[in-house]
Amino acid sequence: MTAPVASPVPPSLAVVVPMYNEQEEAERCARLVCAALDAEPGRTALVVVDDGSRDATGSILARLALDLPRLAVVTHASNRGYGAALKTGTARAAADGYEYVLFMDSDLTNDPTLIPLFRARMQEGYDVIKASRFAPGGGVEGVPLWRRAVSATGNAVARVLYRLPVRDCTNGFRAVRTSVLRGMALSERGFPAIMEELYQARYLARRFCEIPYTLTARSGSQRPSSFSYRPGVFVSYLKYPLRAFFGLRPPHLRDGRGEEV
Repeated sequence: MTAPVASPVPPSLAVVVPMYNEQEEAERCARLVCAALDAEPGRTALVVVDDGSRDATGSILARLALDLPRLAVVTHASNRGYGAALKTGTARAAADGYEYVLFMDSDLTNDPTLIPLFRARMQEGYDVIKASRFAPGGGVEGVPLWRRAVSATGNAVARVLYRLPVRDCTNGFRAVRTSVLRGMALSERGFPAIMEELYQARYLARRFCEIPYTLTARSGSQRPSSFSYRPGVFVSYLKYPLRAFFGLRPPHLRDGRGEEV
């Protein structure tokens, strides 16, 4: 793997946040992320994908878009799932010419104050930058011990199978070069899209790194997370590192020129 070469100019960045029925946190999330981006040099934006919300999320975002110049809102007429929201946000970021996409959750368990750390790694030329609970300086707060144990075990297994320098494979707080994302052929609707993305990035990206990150739990006033710990979920997550381990190459990947690789 070649050493990254730092760019003198900060790359442009679009933060993509999927939202579904997040009326309690929509405004706070958008304002805090935009405030963090205001402090960043260069060209930045926040793209919120309203994934068919049935509460007041859509109207809140429409009002905020008039007040926050960096905010762009894209709306799905019906709920299409986390994976589809990521693809929609990526397509908007690519159409607007942003070089990187940083995915964040709307519940602010992903800290916007870490954006400068991501930006520094972008400037060094990394293609995939993952926030990691398991890197030195990372951690978990407010999460039951059994969930922490399950996550740590699952990520340790995934790291071995992927054979990538990534300790926190399942973490959705990550930045990816837009050209890499546009080369992917993603099909997952739900949270396993994170693992499918990393599986395909293994064949499209050259440089991976992590930044330390402390995961916090959602507050009691927020809608509970839709993530499930059912056995079927683990199977849907594990199939992608297993495919990588056995050398099963994803079909229909494309390079920066749009040609299949």
